[in-house]
Amino acid sequence: MTSTTHTDQRPDVHDMVVIHRAFRREFPAAARLIRTTPNGDTARAKVVADHLRLCLGGLEMHHTGEDILLWPLLLKRAAPSTGVVETMQAQHHGIDARVEALTPALAAWQAAPTKATGEHLATLVNRFSEALFEHLDLEEREVLPLASRHVTAVEWDQMGEHGSETMRSSELPILFGLILEDADAEERARLLAKLPLAVRVLLRTVGAWQFSRYVTRLRQS
Repeated sequence: MTSTTHTDQRPDVHDMVVIHRAFRREFPAAARLIRTTPNGDTARAKVVADHLRLCLGGLEMHHTGEDILLWPLLLKRAAPSTGVVETMQAQHHGIDARVEALTPALAAWQAAPTKATGEHLATLVNRFSEALFEHLDLEEREVLPLASRHVTAVEWDQMGEHGSETMRSSELPILFGLILEDADAEERARLLAKLPLAVRVLLRTVGAWQFSRYVTRLRQS
């Protein structure tokens, strides 16, 4: 029996590209916001620090789904192309180590936002971003084609359910807004179509207002 799924069961793996796009935008932007925070402005530092934590939490949720579901499925079904999956797992560990390294620097900067603590933190965020983007590039180039062949649409959609319990309900509309921000009309429609009707209505109404308010405050000059 072949492990390749039928055509009508294949997942829409492009949604991962859309999600990655938000990470590619927000982490370098966070480093710039850290560097432009005035000395001693703890209120502004809290806004930026909370945003960086939100994005890191979103990344953890994203990676949790891959760790629990995607990697085991591909290791089982995608032989002999499993070497790239093992590389993905190793890169997750490396990214986790970089997050652990920047976490105390983030707390120190939030408590005492100076040019020195900000530059140190921003440098760590940029190094983290470089490692993350290398991982995302390889994932999009090598893993997504494997997932398209060896994972069902139902299994693919289940990935998004893992790790969401770690996020507060108030954070989910913001994360989804960040993901949709640079999506084109077709991408937006396909992502929203996977959600229950009540959630779609919420995101288009109250959620849209919450997101607009959030980014206005975050990205103020």
